[in-house]
Amino acid sequence: MLKYLKQASRRDHQQVWSLAWPMILSNITVPLLGLVDTAVIGHLPDPKYLAAVAVGAMIFSILYWAFGFLRMGTTGLTAQALGQHDYSGSRLLLAQSLVLAGIIGLTIMLLQYPLIEIALQLIGAEPLVTEEARLYADIRVLGAPAVLANYALLGWFLGNQNTRIPLLLLITTNLLNMLLDLVAVYGLGMHTDGVALATVISEYFSLALGLYFVRKMLAGQQGSLAWDKLKSVGDYYQLIAINRYLFVRTLAILLTLAFFTSQGAKQGMVILSANAVLLNFYLIISNGLDGFAHATEALSGKLFGAKDRQGLHRIISAALSWSLVTAILFTLFFWLFGELIIALLTNIPEVREIAAVYLPWIILLPLVSVWSFLLDGIFVGTTQVKAMQNTMLFSVFCVFAPIWYFSQPLGNHGLWLAFMALFVARGLSGGYVFYRKFL
Repeated sequence: MLKYLKQASRRDHQQVWSLAWPMILSNITVPLLGLVDTAVIGHLPDPKYLAAVAVGAMIFSILYWAFGFLRMGTTGLTAQALGQHDYSGSRLLLAQSLVLAGIIGLTIMLLQYPLIEIALQLIGAEPLVTEEARLYADIRVLGAPAVLANYALLGWFLGNQNTRIPLLLLITTNLLNMLLDLVAVYGLGMHTDGVALATVISEYFSLALGLYFVRKMLAGQQGSLAWDKLKSVGDYYQLIAINRYLFVRTLAILLTLAFFTSQGAKQGMVILSANAVLLNFYLIISNGLDGFAHATEALSGKLFGAKDRQGLHRIISAALSWSLVTAILFTLFFWLFGELIIALLTNIPEVREIAAVYLPWIILLPLVSVWSFLLDGIFVGTTQVKAMQNTMLFSVFCVFAPIWYFSQPLGNHGLWLAFMALFVARGLSGGYVFYRKFL
């Protein structure tokens, strides 16, 4: 990939930045919301609330993010439709994704009891934490249809190379969520239930606002919706065929995060809480670097659809150069201010102390993970989703799992070592696929 850095023109850099900066800002509001949840709960006197939110949030990372294909699959196919000037196909993709989102969301609500109970049993936190996490989960599950529909909307906006609307949506709804967090916990005296309720209300607000913007965009766009194809199961084949690989890939990484949380829980409430604080840093890193990955998805998808291979290489080189700069800045930021941020997130002395011990892993993480995030953007835009699935499965089961197993004597350091190795493996295996398919 490095050999293409010099091929990017000034216009290529401008294209990447024009799409990336709104997504970086909007993406970072997501973990910032998690930081507010952590800060609000982390200043309550009993650490069980912080641990419960960590467990509950992880459950919904699996339940919701496992269906992240509704965003990624919609982005890649919409971007390619845009490159082919197929505006009716773009409308159909959005409608089909929203239908799938509604069906999956309602199914999650119907199956909430076994899903939540199985997840709580697998994590195996202490009884007081489990009780609070169950309360959190019973409320959060009500937002399932809205969350998944929002994935589809964000994917469609991004595929149309419109990142300003996702920026407005995420910032507005996350600010609402933060406000409702404070009102629920400090105004109404609620705990984990208040944080969960604030999130659900914000999710439905985001859906309503997103649909409003979809209507405005479609009013100025050519094409029409083929209602007969929306009703035919056979016409969903392309979307489902692509999304099945994305589903397996996303499920693998989320199960790894769940395993990470579970292993932290087995080492005690303090380790679990410290890891929860540090995972908020990981979310900032991943969402920040994903801004360039999202830009790459939209631009590479359009160029791939238009069969412009040279343009694809130039966009990739521009995105790579800015991704590396951003990763270095993240590393410097957490090196200089990591302990200060930990202190702002929780005033529980033992949690602060333990989180600081494992902070060096977070400082290294941007430089290690930047490659895998950008490669994911390339593969989503060009719909090389089977390769995404296979590299992820290799990284989880052939690298992460063995390294964790043999490093168990290192305790939580061994867990973080395995987590870092996961990203190294994703970068190397994804780089191999990129070399074979695009160079």
